[in-house]
Amino acid sequence: MTTGDESTAAETEHAVLKAVFAQQAVGLYVLDGKMRIIRANTNAAAVRSESVDAMTGKRFTDVFGLEDPEAEETVAREVLATGVPVIDRLVRGRDSPDGRSLRVYSVTTTRLQNDRGDILGLTACAVDVTESERTRHRKSVLGAVRERVGRRLDVVAVCEELVDAVVPAFSGTAVVEVVEAVVRGEDPPFVPVDQDVPLRRAAFKGDTPARPVGDIRHPPHGTPFARVLTDLHPRVVPVDEDATWLRADPARAEAARASGAHSLLVVALELRGEVFGTVSFYRHGQEEPFDGEDVQLASAVCTHAALCIDNARRYARERAIAATVQRRALPQRPVDLSTVEISPLVLAAPEGGGAWFDAIPMSGARTALIVGDVAGRGMAAATAMGQLRTALCSLVALDLDADELLARLNDTVVRLAAERTALPAADPLHREPLTAGCVIAVYDPVDLTCTIARAGLPEPLIVGPEGSSHLPNAPAGPILGGPDNTPFATVTVQLREKSVLAMGTSGPAGRSPEHADLVRTVLERSPGQDLRDLCDALAYAWDAGDRRDEALVLLVRTKRLPAERVVGYDLPHGPEAAPMARAAVRDQLEHWRVGDETAITAELVVSELVGNAVRYGKPPIRLRMILDRVLTCEVADTSMSSPHVRHARLADETGRGLFIVASVAANWGTRYHDQGKTVWAELPAGPPHGG
Repeated sequence: MTTGDESTAAETEHAVLKAVFAQQAVGLYVLDGKMRIIRANTNAAAVRSESVDAMTGKRFTDVFGLEDPEAEETVAREVLATGVPVIDRLVRGRDSPDGRSLRVYSVTTTRLQNDRGDILGLTACAVDVTESERTRHRKSVLGAVRERVGRRLDVVAVCEELVDAVVPAFSGTAVVEVVEAVVRGEDPPFVPVDQDVPLRRAAFKGDTPARPVGDIRHPPHGTPFARVLTDLHPRVVPVDEDATWLRADPARAEAARASGAHSLLVVALELRGEVFGTVSFYRHGQEEPFDGEDVQLASAVCTHAALCIDNARRYARERAIAATVQRRALPQRPVDLSTVEISPLVLAAPEGGGAWFDAIPMSGARTALIVGDVAGRGMAAATAMGQLRTALCSLVALDLDADELLARLNDTVVRLAAERTALPAADPLHREPLTAGCVIAVYDPVDLTCTIARAGLPEPLIVGPEGSSHLPNAPAGPILGGPDNTPFATVTVQLREKSVLAMGTSGPAGRSPEHADLVRTVLERSPGQDLRDLCDALAYAWDAGDRRDEALVLLVRTKRLPAERVVGYDLPHGPEAAPMARAAVRDQLEHWRVGDETAITAELVVSELVGNAVRYGKPPIRLRMILDRVLTCEVADTSMSSPHVRHARLADETGRGLFIVASVAANWGTRYHDQGKTVWAELPAGPPHGG
């Protein structure tokens, strides 16, 4: 290259450099080895709102007002030492006297050196990307809120998720106050909200709270918080000594001064004109004051939060209704039973469930002990539980065996499940299958036996009076309403007096080995302890953190019916049977000191029952009387024929026996067994004769 060519090339490079400095759309800076600005273009001055002459000679860290000048200088010196450029590094600085105006720059730094390799300094290209970064940050905040808020169906939990999502990303402090009725699952008020509506401080995140979380009070009149509830328009207000609204709320004023807050944004939690509460955002220190775009972001955040709170509120209401339905469907006042003592332990799940228990008196002083559990949660499970419990109570009145009770109950579940399937596709119940588990134990205090049948639930645990325990080996039956049509079976075991029978759902007495071991351990340790105390011990030992599903345990302590309260007589199969039976009843009831009215009625009932057995039954015939909470008169024979009430005509001489029994007895029925049948009638025991 000739000298002329070299001169032309130098002029060209100079012209290019001059054009770059004059026309480049970005701020261009040249730094020397001491990080001082030695040259800058006109756009550089525009970037920082400072003339080129004013910034020349200053260190670049001072010109940009960097948040972390040491870190940025370290990066620049690394480029100077290695020659490896740093491209599009985001640098934050403040350019207002109070330091609250944050600017963001995208800076590309490269090393300058001549043809000989001498290091001359650095060039830095800076572009103000504050607005784009603000837009990106706001989208990030809104995305975080949509992702993190609403994971839990609890009003207070949603509020906690909200403050966690916006602090410190959007503001230094956030306070969520919710209408107290909403926390309980009730309907929110419509705008404008009355001044007397109390708000609960549901969540707070920041440095200095004005009041503790959980505090309930009315919003002070004449404050942004009260004003927002009247028209739903967000309020951006400065927090300074001259703000008149602070005088109406001294606690907030003191907290604001202590935290250094300077800007407040209050937004209503509103959805379809219904108001759920307010959210207050505070910015402190060098945080930028709220502007119009912040209001738009906060409004979008609060709209999402209001939707999540509404979902949680509706869920809370449904849960409360389901819990109420279930509670009302359970026995309110258990029947006073003389041959068993019962104590239920219900470990309710947050969403409610379909577990139930029953202790139903049966003929012959027996008791049907029942524990059931409808699969699922919420209102559907609670209502189905009520239906099945009612059906089972009616079935028990038919004096069926335990396995037959489960078979009939299974038919009921299948029919109810078919009704669900026939519902419109849009109905939520259409998609919910209906299955249930149940275990039935029929205890006989005369023979000290217990007949057990189960469907889909675990075996009961039997604990003897001295503390030894065992399982009765009750056959496992299929779940009610399931596809398995295997017949239900029973097992009959002997129970000593004062034994404890523990029946449960899939919870503490359930399938989990550790839960079964827990029940076994507690009952074996103190078998003679009061049943309520044993239930308390189980509840204390049960880990609440593991309780996701509802669990129910029914503890039953057995008693023997005193031998002197049961008498039996063998009767001949002939016309003399009825007079013999009447005489035996008269003598025994006088010995038991039963009232005259009951004794006369009992003679009549026994006479009719024995007459029917002689006329239609087969020998041998046996009369048994049991004095418990009622007087039970039973006549057994070996015939399997089914007695039924006839409505005899006026001229008929027979056919009125069972009609008379049904008219004067409190209850009557027939139960069948391997040896034939037993027809029984119950009469009120009444006060003792002469008592």
